[in-house]
Amino acid sequence: MVELADVMQGPWKYSLPISMSWLLCLAGHRYVLASCPDVTVTREVLKDGFHRDLLTKVELGTVDEDIGHCSVAIKEQLPAGLYVDPNELASLQQHNRTEALIVPDAVDVEAPEYLATDLVVLIYMKSDPRCTHCFQATLPVHCRYHRPTENDGRVPAALKNPEILIRCPESFPPMKCWRHSEVEAPCSMRTESTCHWNNVKYKPVNKELILQVPVGLKQHSSLVCAVTLLTTVLCSSLVLVAVCKHGHFFLVNCS
Repeated sequence: MVELADVMQGPWKYSLPISMSWLLCLAGHRYVLASCPDVTVTREVLKDGFHRDLLTKVELGTVDEDIGHCSVAIKEQLPAGLYVDPNELASLQQHNRTEALIVPDAVDVEAPEYLATDLVVLIYMKSDPRCTHCFQATLPVHCRYHRPTENDGRVPAALKNPEILIRCPESFPPMKCWRHSEVEAPCSMRTESTCHWNNVKYKPVNKELILQVPVGLKQHSSLVCAVTLLTTVLCSSLVLVAVCKHGHFFLVNCS
């Protein structure tokens, strides 16, 4: 049997300790990675038709005591086929239901899909009372009018996976695992100052969401135009009759 001391005197005298050190470092690195909690993101679209609610839940996967000092936000990019109503957001913020910033802040809610541009929305998440390490936010989104199609009367509007921004104390251990890049963003809705947020990596539970937006059919264009014209003529005639019957007219002489 070969003794360890004999091996240490041979060609393995220096290579064995170096190999063992390398293995220990590798094992330690894997242990650190294994001990890093995952950030999990779940998304769901509620309601049907032109008015939807986008529900996003973020689970930090840790029960550290300092998690209560963390802030979580979502950077959502909406395609041209979807938009957020600024007036609706302002009303929800007054009732402390949703906090979000739109970039740019001016949104043409009447523009059709083919004349609109993408929107970026920064949503500040709230703690989930049912889960100590979970955050959630609901964003009301609306579908824009699209050009009519020749198929089944629906067109897809794809929602890409959002960016997850987290701001925690420096002493919060998981931030060393999650940190991907740093971005500047407003600290909250209540202040105009900016803070350093960490754009973190996460594990999406579902892939990008695809909304089916109802649209008109091209073969119905003639019927829709005819009904619209008849309705306009009928309503205008009724208004004119009412004005002539109940209106009071006075002749004014201009000198």
